[in-house]
Amino acid sequence: MTRRSWLIFAAMCIIWGIPYLLIRVAVRDVTPGTLVFARTAIGGVILLPLVLRAGGFGPVLRRWRPLVAFTIIEMAVPWLLLSDAETKLSSSLAGLLVAAVPLVGVFVARLVGAEERVDGARLTGLLLGVVGVATLVGLDFGRVDLGALLEIAVVVIGYAVAPVILARRLADLPIIPVVSASLLMTAIGYLPYAVLRPPHSLSGEAIGSILVLGTVCTALAFVLFFALISAIGPARATVITYVNPAVAVLLGVTLLGERFTLGMAVGFPLILAGSVLAARRAVVRAAAAEPVALVAGDPPQSIRTSPEAVSNTAAMTPVPCSDGSAQSTSTSSRGC
Repeated sequence: MTRRSWLIFAAMCIIWGIPYLLIRVAVRDVTPGTLVFARTAIGGVILLPLVLRAGGFGPVLRRWRPLVAFTIIEMAVPWLLLSDAETKLSSSLAGLLVAAVPLVGVFVARLVGAEERVDGARLTGLLLGVVGVATLVGLDFGRVDLGALLEIAVVVIGYAVAPVILARRLADLPIIPVVSASLLMTAIGYLPYAVLRPPHSLSGEAIGSILVLGTVCTALAFVLFFALISAIGPARATVITYVNPAVAVLLGVTLLGERFTLGMAVGFPLILAGSVLAARRAVVRAAAAEPVALVAGDPPQSIRTSPEAVSNTAAMTPVPCSDGSAQSTSTSSRGC
């Protein structure tokens, strides 16, 4: 990789690892719904100049049904649930649990008939991942809110399913307009909630967290991620998804004083190893594809509508934020 590619890669490892910290800080002063509104409104508006450069929203809005489905499953519901879960869970634990997205992605790909058979390595990865999640939750069960865990489970499923919709129904559209439209639709949906439930007061930390979430972790993150895909290809770009949870834990422990528990120490390596093995075959296939330049928001070829594209997309979903998000070439906004 070139020096520029390494810089973008390093930036993305951090940018999609910090939303958990920022969400945890922001929800001290604002409701989860208000936070989702602010983040998506900021991110969607910032991307508008790139949308105009890519030809506007016309082609995207003509596919409004899959666009709405993608928006709900990828942003509107997961970002609300993640924000609410972080009122009861540490940012570190939330980040580690969302790391299970690639594992669920493999199951989703199998369900839609887009995945090859599960070989020994992939089966081992799935089992390791399941054991890792069970260890992460089980060893700390007395300190974990069950409702918040269920919310994170829905988030993980949403992050795994949404890329399939993108790959099958929206892959031939310029991706920046798709992302911006989804962000703005989410913002419009949460506008009444934000108006009716305004914060009584906002600390400087909360304001800063919201601004960084919208500008850096949402708008800038998508631009940088697509630039990274263009430079090094989708397979290597997805490696950032394995670094993001570690960043989330490091920041949560050092900046928020969160506990680094036995469950985290044992469970995270298992989840990480499981995710790598489970997505291994998809990564190998994607690495054989030639990277393409993203001109005016054109989607990378690896999310064209084909069974292999759906397989790669579901199995290598990035942990945005989305966050995201947040989000491989599926552009899932993961980043929380």
